[in-house]
Amino acid sequence: MALFAVTIFIGSFLLFQVELIIARILLPWFGGAAAVWTTCLLFFQIMLLLGYLYAHGLVRYFRPKTQFLIHLALLVAAAFLLPILPDASWKPAGTESPLLRILTLLTAVVGLSFFLLSSTSPLLSYWFARNFPGSSPYRLYALSNLGSMLGLLSYPTLVEPNLTIRAQAYGWSGAFLAFSAMCALASGKGTFKSRRTSATPPDTAVEEEVPPPPGAEQWFFWIALPASGSVLLLGVTNHLTQNVAAIPFLWVLPLSLYLLSFTLAFCGPTLYPRDFYMPLLAVSILGMEVLFITLFVVAPLKILLPVFCIGLFAGCMVCHGELARMAPDPRYLTRYYLAIAAGGALGGLFVGVAAPLFFRTTYELPLGIAACAILALGSSVRNPDGNNREQGRRLQRALLILASGISIAVAGYLILMIFQPPKGLRLLDRNFFGVLKVADTGTPGVRNSQRILSHGSINHGAQFLQSDRRREPITYFHPDSGVGLAIRSQGFSNPLRVGIIGLGAGIIAAYGRTCDVYRFYEINPLMVKIAKTDFTYLRDSRAEVEVILGDARLSLEREAQQNYDVFIVDAFSGDAIPIHLLTREAFQQYLRHIKKDGILALHISNRYIELKPVIQRLAEKVVMEAIVVNTAGNPETGAEAAEWVLLSAARNTLEKPPLRGAGIALPWTPDVRMWTDDYSNLFRLLK
Repeated sequence: MALFAVTIFIGSFLLFQVELIIARILLPWFGGAAAVWTTCLLFFQIMLLLGYLYAHGLVRYFRPKTQFLIHLALLVAAAFLLPILPDASWKPAGTESPLLRILTLLTAVVGLSFFLLSSTSPLLSYWFARNFPGSSPYRLYALSNLGSMLGLLSYPTLVEPNLTIRAQAYGWSGAFLAFSAMCALASGKGTFKSRRTSATPPDTAVEEEVPPPPGAEQWFFWIALPASGSVLLLGVTNHLTQNVAAIPFLWVLPLSLYLLSFTLAFCGPTLYPRDFYMPLLAVSILGMEVLFITLFVVAPLKILLPVFCIGLFAGCMVCHGELARMAPDPRYLTRYYLAIAAGGALGGLFVGVAAPLFFRTTYELPLGIAACAILALGSSVRNPDGNNREQGRRLQRALLILASGISIAVAGYLILMIFQPPKGLRLLDRNFFGVLKVADTGTPGVRNSQRILSHGSINHGAQFLQSDRRREPITYFHPDSGVGLAIRSQGFSNPLRVGIIGLGAGIIAAYGRTCDVYRFYEINPLMVKIAKTDFTYLRDSRAEVEVILGDARLSLEREAQQNYDVFIVDAFSGDAIPIHLLTREAFQQYLRHIKKDGILALHISNRYIELKPVIQRLAEKVVMEAIVVNTAGNPETGAEAAEWVLLSAARNTLEKPPLRGAGIALPWTPDVRMWTDDYSNLFRLLK
């Protein structure tokens, strides 16, 4: 029995460690986009479904000896595909579909090993049930989820801070070989012993002892409940990572709560008190809806994170607790697990594929919240708890009805906006890299009326609508901002070469003069289209303007030395932080392309992250002087409050007018470690 338990635990631990390792490797290849993690989760949910389908087919259609030989052959084949380090040839060129590229890469690099790990729990649980007919295999499912959760929690706390990416990949590959040996031994014991000792295995029991197979209603709840939990997981994770950062900590926290709910639900009915979790779900839904509609843009992280995490946990506890209450006889165990995996995969397909294709913004989370409330209400009516008093059940259902009604109303209102867009909205669209919105504000013809570009909840650029003001650089890039001062200080006489990571509306091109060259690096093709069609900065600029599509780091690595007078990194302004643009290796690339007396300008205005400490460490490493330039907003001039860090390898560059006296020295923080491509700790810098 111990062999089955330990093998399942280790397999589940490795299952979720590899998710984080491979996603961490891929993240910088695709611009640090939050959707990288969502795409990885979609892949893993589909592979989980295929693994469960394989387990179901293997035990249903093959004899025990054949089951062992097939599984052993696949374990050996997976060993030959190690280690799990993707070759550099997989790096994108910038024009291909990120979704298809990531899914293809994952299939080639970790597909077979993940497929076998995902099949471990149902296969060994079934063989366990054959060998120990009096024992419940569902506790092994709880143990499996516990192993998964520990695999998740150990990554940001132990693995990522102490091991390089390469060491992580090789260490995991070695652990997989050890697991394969244990799994082969457990498979042999499970199949050969069961053939010798089980005179009447579960599938061939006496007819009158066989309970009826699951009906359509059971199959519906078996699929719908885990699908709802999956949508909540991915929806909440998207909200957090798109507005804070695409980092392992914010991947791990929601997924750990998701797995904890599975663990508690399948440990036994006492750990899922329905009369506690149903009301908690109703109250949490109300809190999430209020925050989602009215306060999300301005809510601090200390409110945002607890409300959505509690809501996610309550929703998953109800979904998985109700699912555990519907567990069938062990004879139908693989069908049950298959339905659970199918539900998870359907939720992943809805959020990762269908929503970006059919929704112009992120409607999936409010829809998922509404579905969870309706399913909870339906399950409580279908299977009432006999331990509760009638009055308690009525209150519970009343709260769920209220939460369902509000959730449906909110989802309906958001969907109605597709057909009746608010006044001034010119464009609302989304792709792999997020949701983009263009809207006109103010009264047409009024001097201060603007066209604003938003990425999620963050302003990514604006332009005055008046023809005589449309060349004015505004928002975070106004003439007195850090970047405005940097460009003016470098451009008194000679033509300038300016490189910019992050296009936005193209505001910085407004500084361009005849003979200047402004070269933008932008990963999002939709952003490029909007900058060229809805704003006029690029075509109005007097400079030669170039736009390079693709991840900036990869583009800079491929290019010859550019000799920029000013190099601007505008990628940290309030939403997800692309960490790979703020590492030692990134700074080395910047220095390769900047003149000796050039300026590196970093825009670090951010609601959630304090980036100055890590920049100070990097400046110290590459020997650059640095100042911080803070400016206030001014509605009359269109200026937004902005914080810039300006760096230069030449001591006197930051003392030129108009920079002289404009900033303060970059503060020194003693206990912050320098970031590299192998190490980062954004959690340490949360405000």
